[in-house]
Amino acid sequence: MTTTRTEATPEVGTLEHSDAIELLGLVAQLEHVAFARLAADSALAPTIEQRLELSRFASAAVERRDRVLARITEIGGDPVAAVRQYDDVLDDFDARTQPGSWWERLLKAYVGYGVADDFCRLAAEGLDAGSRAVVLEVLDDASHAELAVAELDAAGSADGVLTARLALWGRRLVGEALGVVQRLLVQRPALVRLVSVGSSGSANPPTKLFGELTAQHTRRMSRLGLTA
Repeated sequence: MTTTRTEATPEVGTLEHSDAIELLGLVAQLEHVAFARLAADSALAPTIEQRLELSRFASAAVERRDRVLARITEIGGDPVAAVRQYDDVLDDFDARTQPGSWWERLLKAYVGYGVADDFCRLAAEGLDAGSRAVVLEVLDDASHAELAVAELDAAGSADGVLTARLALWGRRLVGEALGVVQRLLVQRPALVRLVSVGSSGSANPPTKLFGELTAQHTRRMSRLGLTA
């Protein structure tokens, strides 16, 4: 008597997950960059309380990054290769938006990098359920954002000149950040496909995407009492 053994089909290399690996690689890279940025912020922060808090945020970014890397491995991808392809994704943005003060540095973290996070959230709507859950959970950590909002709100309420300068800085940041998203969509067809899936029913998914990113930016600026 001959028995036939049925083996589970592996997820490795499936077209279904190739686009997911692209976005997961971007999210992992953003968390890796966040770790380096937060560690640097910890060294520059004006008070010991802020330094300790920011060092904790840096540690948390590493944990979030590793959760994303684990998901890439789980669906058959190479986590190092997935992250490597985005190694310079924010280099031009950072070169063009060098903060001139602690307050500009905080606003850049909250507003500038917030655009990239928002893009990943929107693109995640096109992912499989497991990958989408990982991305949304990782991006849901708002601890650093709360610190930035509290510090900027306190500083701005006591200094009208600072508020006006930060409003201008925020407008510059969002313009540069949206440029990063535009380049990603030009260079990465997989991300375009994910955005299109998440914007099903829209006649022009990129237009809808940029509209939503701009709206999220406006909400962030309004939370600080700044004009977008």
